[in-house]
Amino acid sequence: MPLASVLRLVLLASIWGGSFLFMRLTANSLGPAFLIEGRVLAAALCLLLISLYLRRKLQFISHLKHFFIIGAFNTALPFLLFAYAAQTLNASTLAILNSTAPLFGAVIASLWQKERLKLKAGAGLLVGMLGVSVLVGQQALSLGEQGLWAIFACLGAAAMYGFSANYTKVAPVIAPFENAHGSMWAAVIIVLPFITFIPIRDPVTLPISLSVLALGVICTGIAYLLYFRLVKDDGPASALSVTFLVPLFGILWGRLFLGEEIGLNTLVGALLVITGTILVTGFSIKKALFKAS
Repeated sequence: MPLASVLRLVLLASIWGGSFLFMRLTANSLGPAFLIEGRVLAAALCLLLISLYLRRKLQFISHLKHFFIIGAFNTALPFLLFAYAAQTLNASTLAILNSTAPLFGAVIASLWQKERLKLKAGAGLLVGMLGVSVLVGQQALSLGEQGLWAIFACLGAAAMYGFSANYTKVAPVIAPFENAHGSMWAAVIIVLPFITFIPIRDPVTLPISLSVLALGVICTGIAYLLYFRLVKDDGPASALSVTFLVPLFGILWGRLFLGEEIGLNTLVGALLVITGTILVTGFSIKKALFKAS
């Protein structure tokens, strides 16, 4: 992998890891609905400006059903679930639970695409499940029922990412940028009704507004562009390695900016989840790093 791609990969992981930091900062003040509506709207407007600059017209109506499926299961609903969980769980836990998406993707593929799980992938699922248990077991006990629901919300969001990844295998062939742009506007429409019955709790301050703007423009809009550039330049296998780096940055940012404690269960759980994901996906670090180098 060329140095430029490595730098993009690390930058993308740091940005996506930072998204959980911004959600922790804003979720309790705005509530999940207003937070995510602000996030997807900012991202959609960012991508709109880029599309106007690039003179790329979005065929939204022509692919309406597709954009709403992607917008729902890859953006709106998982974002809402993570925002709900961010009111209770720390940034480290959110980032690690997010990285279980490939595990759910493998299970869904075995059921939907009739893909048999290999022995190595089956072992990876067990290791990943053990990692989740180690990670959340202590928090579930200390946070009680509210923490348990937050954990389930994160796992539900990861499962939706897994469904979305499988859907793209049978979905219409659409350029990655248009996929991101169209699905983001669909997400804006999907989330909009939620703000009518999930109110804002606190006044919207300048720091809160800037956090939402950063979450939408940087952690969503710009992050999508970085990711699709990696897929284009180095292939999906290399781009997948970002999944293993995001929890590391989630833990780092949570510690640096929120003073979150990094317990032994966090480190062991993260290691087990990442190991399980590598086994399930068949990801080769050596091939990813040295391909096209």
